[in-house]
Amino acid sequence: MRAERIQNRRWILSSREETRTAAVAIAACAKRSLAILTPDMEPGIYDHEEFLDVAKRLVLSKRYARIRVLVSDPARAIRNGNRFVGMARRLNTYIELRNAHPDYQGHREALLIADDEALLYRVDSARWEGIADSYDPLVTRRYLELFDSIWNVSEPGQEFREVRV
Repeated sequence: MRAERIQNRRWILSSREETRTAAVAIAACAKRSLAILTPDMEPGIYDHEEFLDVAKRLVLSKRYARIRVLVSDPARAIRNGNRFVGMARRLNTYIELRNAHPDYQGHREALLIADDEALLYRVDSARWEGIADSYDPLVTRRYLELFDSIWNVSEPGQEFREVRV
């Protein structure tokens, strides 16, 4: 299955597979940036081959493209050996991983935002139910403001840096 841009589509998500497909579709909408708020890099979603391909294509095709990721449980992301984390280590000038500030460690929402127009939103990151919208700038900007407010008080994740001996 090849990731394709989806124009002006809104859909309801109820399963892991639907969430993965939506994550790929929303990421494919990005021209400049992705913002991800996740508890643990969600294995099977952000380390899935299709998502990795779309993310890599974004940052390698545009010098100014960036991916910002906020993780609320970094130990779990590292322990799972997430392939996105490995890619972020290799492409660290384009992809930045931060640990969510302690005030937001219990934050339940999960977000994937493409530029300031497309959004995948789950009210509870422990569940797969959510919505995705390939073009809703008003709602997307609201969640991007939330993401930016958490991002600005959060620290770069030392756990995500590769340790070399």
